Amino acid sequence: MAQDNYLFDMSVMENIRLGKPGATDEDVINAARGCGCHDFIMSLENGYDTIVGGAGGHLSGGERQRICIARAMLKDAPVVILDEATAYTDPENEALVQSSVAKLIRGRTLIVIAHRLSTITDADKIFVVNNGNIEAVGKHERLLEDCALYRKMWEAHRMAKDEDASGREAV
Repeated sequence: MAQDNYLFDMSVMENIRLGKPGATDEDVINAARGCGCHDFIMSLENGYDTIVGGAGGHLSGGERQRICIARAMLKDAPVVILDEATAYTDPENEALVQSSVAKLIRGRTLIVIAHRLSTITDADKIFVVNNGNIEAVGKHERLLEDCALYRKMWEAHRMAKDEDASGREAV
């Protein structure tokens, strides 16, 4: 799932079904329920029959991503690649997307490309890439101890999150 989740100018049902063209409506709904987006879909004007607009323009970024996660769940691929899965989400949708991804990946191999380090802290193996070269490999805690670049990126990430949080509180 890339950071630019593409939805077609068709219904939510049809967009999710693209993951498995022969899927029944029940299969599509079960995939949506499985990743926690059934309720928001049902709140749309026409539920699963809502036309999402060109590139999903009638939905928020988080909603588009969650529909793409439902599509990926329906596909049931053994390997899932996520490229900046939460890049364009607000904090509320980020938590929902992460929860959906957690359900999606059960029993699968997950490869994540991420700059938002909080999305990968529980990974079994993190590869730190610097100028196209693998600089370090390990779990989050170990990389904080042993990799100066990772530690610097983590500190910058934490500072940015703290600044963002304090900015929201001031509003």
